[in-house]
Formats: sequence, C-alpha cells, structure tokens
Amino acid sequence: MRNTALAHTALLGALAAAALTGCSADPGRPTDAHATSASPEARWKPRPGLAWQWQLDGKVDPSADVPVYDIDGFENSAADVARLHRDGRKVICYVNVGAWEDFRPDKDAFPRSVLGEPNGWAGERWLDIRQIAVLRPLMERRFDMCRDKGFDAVEPDLVEGYGNDTGFPLTARDQLRYNRMIADIAHERGLSVGLKNDLPQIPQLLADFDFAVNEECAQYDECARLSPFIAAGKAVFHVEYTEPRSGFCPVSRRLGLSSMVKQPELGVWRKPC
Repeated sequence: MRNTALAHTALLGALAAAALTGCSADPGRPTDAHATSASPEARWKPRPGLAWQWQLDGKVDPSADVPVYDIDGFENSAADVARLHRDGRKVICYVNVGAWEDFRPDKDAFPRSVLGEPNGWAGERWLDIRQIAVLRPLMERRFDMCRDKGFDAVEPDLVEGYGNDTGFPLTARDQLRYNRMIADIAHERGLSVGLKNDLPQIPQLLADFDFAVNEECAQYDECARLSPFIAAGKAVFHVEYTEPRSGFCPVSRRLGLSSMVKQPELGVWRKPC
C-alpha cells in the first residue's frame, strides 16, 4: 500500500494531459531476447465492476466472498494461490517495483548505485529507475516468481517516483519508459498488469496496462481521471482510507469503479461500496 498523498501535489503538475491517441511507444523503450509476449487473448482481462479484496498484511485469508484477490507475492505461496483458484478467484501479485525493501529475500541483489532516498516507509528506499539494465533482470525474476506461483496478474507498486524526492533527477519520460518496461515484463509472462496510481500518465499508459489500482482518488476529487480505463473496458480497483462510503460510493458506482474502504495496514477488514 502506498498513499497518494506522498506525491499528490508534485504529480498534479508533473505532466500535462495528452490525447489518448498519444500512447505510442517511448523511443527509449527497452527490448531484449524476451520480447515475444504471450498472446493478449490468453491474459486475464478484468472488466469494470468486479468486487475485490486487497490484503497485503500477512498470508491471505480467503474469507472474503469476492472474485478478485490482490495479495503480497512474496508472503504467499503457490498453494495459497491455488486455494483461491479452487474457489473461483483470480489472484493479483503485489510487487514493489519502485523501491528497495530491506525485508525481501532478494534485497542483496540490488547494487547500492540504484538505492536512493528513504520513501517514508520503514526499510524502503527509492530506486533509480533510469538504470534499466540493472533493474530489468531483477524485476524479471520477481515477475517469474508471480508466474511460477500461478498468479493471474501483477500489481507493481510505486510507479510514480518522478513526482517524489527520490534522490535522483527522474523525469516523466523516465517514468513512462520504466512503467512500459514493467508492463512488458508482465505481458511476456502471460500476466495482466495494473497501473498503480500515477494519474497524470494515464493517457500515455492506458494501452500498456490491463487495469488500474488506485488509492484515495475520492479524497482528492480525482476519480474521474480514471474514466479512460473504464471506457476501455478495464477494471479500476479503488480504495479509500478515511472517506465515508456515503460520500464517495455513489460517484464510484456511477463511474464504474470497484471501490471499498480499507484500513491503511491492508488487513482482512473491508467495507465495499
């Protein structure tokens, strides 16, 4: 979970909105020997309106009667994913792609040259996303883990470093290049991928991502900015932490968002719209 308040002010002015027809590939977009993606028809394509559970605190509790679960990729096993599948659920793999975490088993694989400023969460530091050659194989291994455990999709977190004080002079162009690389890595493995927050870059990234995950768009009166995903038939999985349901659920339903209230620790508790 990453609260949009960290980057909210900077992001609003970081990138002028572009036309939806401007979703062409970035000239700096990396390619490699893995460039042949799985067939798009084979990927799960979540549609607007699907109810979901988002639990990143510990091993998954399968008690929520919803068709979609979003859970931590490291903390849950292939058996956990298979159990959810047996109950008819689709399962999203949460992976942090924008910050180093000192509590992950692959922490020593990240060279010090890519580690930036702390991001406000214990044990985490921003990554220098310009260093594609270093980060791509690390993220490929993480997405291999998601695929090998049987996940259907990936939620890559912290894909808006360019709007934060990372310790690196990141630009919006750097972020577009990195985010498209992340989407490519997922698609090459037959996994769907969601765009997490990063509202200013939705026009440029809509074609690259299969759904969206958003925190607190209602609190900041920004939920309409997610409408391009809904118009494209792609789900928007949305949470609020402090807003009352009576204040945002009517708008969420009108927009077609899959909305609920969660506590910030993202445990089992949920209150859907």
